[in-house]
Amino acid sequence: MTAPDSPPPCGGGSIPAHVAIVMDGNGRWARRRLLPRVAGHRAGMETLRRVIGWCIERGVRVLTVFAFSSENWARPDEEVSAILRLMGQALMEEVPRLHEAGVRLHVVGDRSGLPPELPPAIEAAEQRTAGNTRLVLNVCFNYGGRWDIVQAAQALARHGEPITEQSLAQALALAHVSDPDLLIRTGGEQRISNFLLWQLAYTELYFSARLWPAFDATEFDRALAAYARRQRRYGRTPEQVAAQAA
Repeated sequence: MTAPDSPPPCGGGSIPAHVAIVMDGNGRWARRRLLPRVAGHRAGMETLRRVIGWCIERGVRVLTVFAFSSENWARPDEEVSAILRLMGQALMEEVPRLHEAGVRLHVVGDRSGLPPELPPAIEAAEQRTAGNTRLVLNVCFNYGGRWDIVQAAQALARHGEPITEQSLAQALALAHVSDPDLLIRTGGEQRISNFLLWQLAYTELYFSARLWPAFDATEFDRALAAYARRQRRYGRTPEQVAAQAA
């Protein structure tokens, strides 16, 4: 974790080490095709599989995706049940592929509210891929940024530790990786929707009109190119950044 008084180097002209994605638009993609919403979620899984490959090819080291938010329980029961089934299916079918590709899986979120068969399957998947180093894949499932901050503060309080910026950051659910360099949100909406509230403080944002199942390599590369053109100042002036880069 980079200390506040030691800003990371400028990210311009480079591939982001950590990309986070809000995978929005599955339901709208399905509705436009007169399909049930679950068909959009299935198509979205296919897109995620492709994005994992693109990240590996382009040298991204960490990919964090927002798969199911703590607010998504308010959706129709049929859709929630379908998403939970797809998660179980993915843990069975995708983990062998991830392991073969050298991907380390972390499922991040509140597991206490999940169906009883999911937490053991998640733990087994994480253990199976624990030694992989090609890409870290964080799947945020039953996750919310506010939940993350609260659970971190509660953990520090339980252990009697002082709550500082550094200690809180180390207690967050994504303390095992650096903060995202680039956030991509598909679907045309321009908000972060309670995703990684702490970690996105200095993240570059890219909003795509593409619905998630239609997100392709060309649009992914547009996002990477937009990131490469940004000057990441971390509170400094453009002149200070230029002087550091010289």
